[in-house]
Amino acid sequence: MKEKIIEFISKQTCANVCCVDDKGHPYCYTCFYSFETEEMLLHYKSSNETNHSILLLRNPHVAGTILPDSLNLLQIKGVQFEGLILPFDHSYTENGSSHFHKKHPIALAMPGEIWIIKLTSVKLTDNTLGFGKKLIWKRGE
Repeated sequence: MKEKIIEFISKQTCANVCCVDDKGHPYCYTCFYSFETEEMLLHYKSSNETNHSILLLRNPHVAGTILPDSLNLLQIKGVQFEGLILPFDHSYTENGSSHFHKKHPIALAMPGEIWIIKLTSVKLTDNTLGFGKKLIWKRGE
């Protein structure tokens, strides 16, 4: 089951992520990401001055979605996830920059920091496996 989820996330490039502000209001942003399969981490690059970065420094809990880069209307596929933004001094962040820039080398020319989402749960909906088929992964299970 985890292999199907890893295969799907690895093939895509863009995630929509939601955080919350101090009043509990949701705020969404979209980012290009790289996926580190062993630890189930999403790496992305963003400026510390963006609204979402400021919000994430206050509350690191996120949720999001990943859709196929090319949509096929007859085959619904997609991921819903929950996770936690890791602090910049976390041991997992050591390789984040090289991992991200290997997948997105053009981003080397852009300012910003590499942020890491430690996935805590993932639900893959994949109608190619049967109508409404859902595969679920939770950290620690």
